[in-house]
Amino acid sequence: MTAPIRATPCTPALLLSGALALGGCNSCGRAGTSADGGEGAIDARPPVDLLEEGGAREEPRPDAALAPPDAALAPPDAAPSTRACPPEMVRVAGRFCVDRYEATVVDAATGKPASPYYPPSRKLASSLRKIWDEQRLVMGDADAQITPLPPLPLWEAARDFEPKAVSKRGDVPQGYTSGELAARACENAGKRLCKLDEWRTACRGDEDRPFPYGDTYVDGRCNVFRDAHPAKVLHDDPSIGHSDPRLNQVKSKGRTLLRRTGETATCYSRWGDDAIADMVGNLDEWIDDPEGTFVGGFYSRAKKDGCASTVANHAYDYFDYSTGIRCCADLPP
Repeated sequence: MTAPIRATPCTPALLLSGALALGGCNSCGRAGTSADGGEGAIDARPPVDLLEEGGAREEPRPDAALAPPDAALAPPDAAPSTRACPPEMVRVAGRFCVDRYEATVVDAATGKPASPYYPPSRKLASSLRKIWDEQRLVMGDADAQITPLPPLPLWEAARDFEPKAVSKRGDVPQGYTSGELAARACENAGKRLCKLDEWRTACRGDEDRPFPYGDTYVDGRCNVFRDAHPAKVLHDDPSIGHSDPRLNQVKSKGRTLLRRTGETATCYSRWGDDAIADMVGNLDEWIDDPEGTFVGGFYSRAKKDGCASTVANHAYDYFDYSTGIRCCADLPP
């Protein structure tokens, strides 16, 4: 049995040898040490409550902070005549369009949903699954070791596919995505990655504030700086094993640390009578920078810089559980 693999904070997703790196961006929550289900699913459900069951959907609880926002704030089906953007996007500053929600991924040819817990690539997903079938048995405590990996749809493991980004409320957003795959997913949706100034403008809202909700950091308004770090829970160390497919199913106080798209009603960037969800927290989001930059912070990142949050020390092919997708688009003529 192999020993657990450690990696430096900036290990790229693919080593020169072609093997997948198991380390990741050292991102910490309060519990860590400060450093930086589709058709034909393969797995059975986890036997312990460390994870959300087998990728199954979890009903939102009714408290105000986690309830969906009023329709007037973020209408999912606002009339196209009120803006020049597609229905799933928000018009920003009269200049461009931004996805209202962090993206999930589907197969561009068939529309079948990919697992949000694996890279949106047959080769990478299959390799990661094989590696972690062994690695999980030598990392963390006994409960963590007997917790199986989330299901990988049979179609996703069987054939190559083109990822397509989909922005929709109530889904588990796609993590484990490199900048290259994020760009492809947006392109296959007829969109593109946001430029840095576009992303920050959208995050700050029409009142140009440093946080989606105001001028100063308020604990709990966005899904960031959480009370637990998933790698600490699963591996007893927040700095290792950031490609583990189970990380975004880890729970704290009975609920998954990663929330569904649009679930945090207090973290919307307002644009007129519309709004954009989770531009701070939940998942980091790649922007248009071939050198490698993602922004916004993720749920366990110990940062309080809101819309200014930027990580620029990873290669474009890097991925881990915290790296996601949001697309932009030019305004139609």
